[in-house]
Amino acid sequence: MKTLLIASAVALAAAGLAGCGEKQPVTVYKQGQYQGKPDARPWENDLFKGDKLAWEKAVKARNTGQNEYAKAVQ
Repeated sequence: MKTLLIASAVALAAAGLAGCGEKQPVTVYKQGQYQGKPDARPWENDLFKGDKLAWEKAVKARNTGQNEYAKAVQ
């Protein structure tokens, strides 16, 4: 019984001290500067090669294919 009490006290102390070494991350923000990756327009890729109209046509075709009301009429 005494060894169980000592073992649990040691385990509790170890668990309590385990979080003491954790440091909070520090984020440094630069005023007025975007820190993420630069965004490109969705039609500027290898598939559409900068053709915005082809991209819009592909989006409309995809949306029509996902429209349940349009599927029911056909």
